[in-house]
Amino acid sequence: RTVTPASTPEVPGSIPPRPPYRDVRFVALVFFGGCVGTAIRAWLEATWPAPAGQWPWTTFLINLSGSFILGFLYAALAATGPDRGWRKATRVGVGTGVLGGYTTYSSFAVETVALAASAHTFRALAYALGSVVLGIGCASVGALLARRCSDRAYADTGEAH
Repeated sequence: RTVTPASTPEVPGSIPPRPPYRDVRFVALVFFGGCVGTAIRAWLEATWPAPAGQWPWTTFLINLSGSFILGFLYAALAATGPDRGWRKATRVGVGTGVLGGYTTYSSFAVETVALAASAHTFRALAYALGSVVLGIGCASVGALLARRCSDRAYADTGEAH
């Protein structure tokens, strides 16, 4: 027996939807979105590289802006309806693909270790904690803003949601 998400009603005799990682269309969206996001990040990192021992501003701002956009995107999609069709494709292609390629945990980790190894322990600790705490904050602000925009849009149309 296959377990379906609570939001998906189970119809006797129907085939449950395939999870995104088993659907070639979604895998392609993640792949191509990831290529776009990674290319943008690589261009930004090459244009504004972090000098050794200095705060890695480019990666820091990439991760914070990516957190904000992801929080906004997911909340906006959730406010417009169920996670299927174009919403699911957008979540997977833009959220997982583009923003997954754009943001970078690996560069963040390498830069943190490099700062600590070059006797900038306080800067490494501030960078690590600041990235995580501010990243959560940016995602939260993005989600709040999307909800406010959604509430305002529904108020303007007179619809309830």
